[in-house]
Amino acid sequence: MTHHVILGAGPAGVIAAETIRKHAPTDHITLVGDEPEPPYSRMAIPYLLIGHIDEAGTYLRKTADHYERLRIERVQGQAIAVDASARTVRLDGERTLTYDRLLIATGSRPVRPPVPGIDLPGVHHCWTLADARAIMERARPGARVLQLGAGFIGCIIMEALQQRGVTLTIVEMGDRMVPRMMGPAAGGMIRDWCQAKGVSVHTSTRLEAIEPGAPLIARLSNGHALEADLVIIAAGVKPAIDFLEDSGIRCLQGVLTDEHMQTNVAGVFAAGDCAEAFDKVSGTTIVSAIQPNAAEQARVAAHNMVGRRAELRGVTQINVLDTLGLISTSFGNWQGVPGGDRVEQVDIEHRKVLSLCFDGEVMIGCNTVGWTDHVGALRGLVEGRIRLGKWKRELMREPTQFMAAYLDAAQGHAHWSAATDRYRR
Repeated sequence: MTHHVILGAGPAGVIAAETIRKHAPTDHITLVGDEPEPPYSRMAIPYLLIGHIDEAGTYLRKTADHYERLRIERVQGQAIAVDASARTVRLDGERTLTYDRLLIATGSRPVRPPVPGIDLPGVHHCWTLADARAIMERARPGARVLQLGAGFIGCIIMEALQQRGVTLTIVEMGDRMVPRMMGPAAGGMIRDWCQAKGVSVHTSTRLEAIEPGAPLIARLSNGHALEADLVIIAAGVKPAIDFLEDSGIRCLQGVLTDEHMQTNVAGVFAAGDCAEAFDKVSGTTIVSAIQPNAAEQARVAAHNMVGRRAELRGVTQINVLDTLGLISTSFGNWQGVPGGDRVEQVDIEHRKVLSLCFDGEVMIGCNTVGWTDHVGALRGLVEGRIRLGKWKRELMREPTQFMAAYLDAAQGHAHWSAATDRYRR
């Protein structure tokens, strides 16, 4: 009987375990998670903070006996080493698991910046259910909250905190909000929007120290010293793969995989936020920490783990963000490529930004702020790598015509693809 060990009990780990069980009814499956709660979604934590759900509402599967019914053995522990030659995983507490197939789905860990005072009481990440409990205890209406980081995750946390009625200050090292998702005009507009909504935002600013006391004192690089009842660290995440050092499993930013989600070691696979997979838009391998990618990578890995050949079509680079009611999106390579064309339209009065990037006749990425209609067409143009022909020049002149370009150019692309398929047959 084949033993599948899955490291990580987030969405990727759970979907992989369920997929393996579906196609291998008699195999042994062990799901390893490092937290005491049932497997849950971190993306649901903001809804817990707002009060829209309780802790059980964050659980990935709602029936208490779900894993037992599927005969998925759950083990609480943290992987500290993998011996690929011996096919073993060592967990904390001196427990060792032997596997036939291994899936690394350990996800991400929050970045812990080297700030004096970061370990003080009242300073928390917002990553686990334990973090959420501590935050809810301090983030009462009127509480002074300082948050370090205004990236994608930071903005989601900010939304939840504002709805709790706190007095909120955001500190961001970058010159704009969501700097890894948005260009200067878009990120600057989101910053201005947040300030208009009553959030104090310090960009191009570092948190230099946190001093103890009640309240805490946060010292900023711009000379401000702010009192805070709670400090939240949302300074980004990185793949949780430190335990793979000296394992022989190849890692770059994440665990490097092929199109089958297999690593350089036979029988060892990776999926989710810790996996580095090929992105067809950029032509490189990337770590893309969004749940749709985690789910698809888990499904592909699981199929291959049970001998059912499957391939990953590519990594999706999409981000859709609601920041206090202002919608923004980022698709593909929004920063553009050397020598590529770029067009940007900024409408300050209506709080809108539309930025398109091209490589030749192909749109390779875009940013939007304030656009809610037809943004799926932008994603289709980017992910479909559709040759725009005459529409390239039209979009450079008037980028708001992207829907018409998609309907016309994509239809021609579909006819060409169908004709090519018939020729191949």
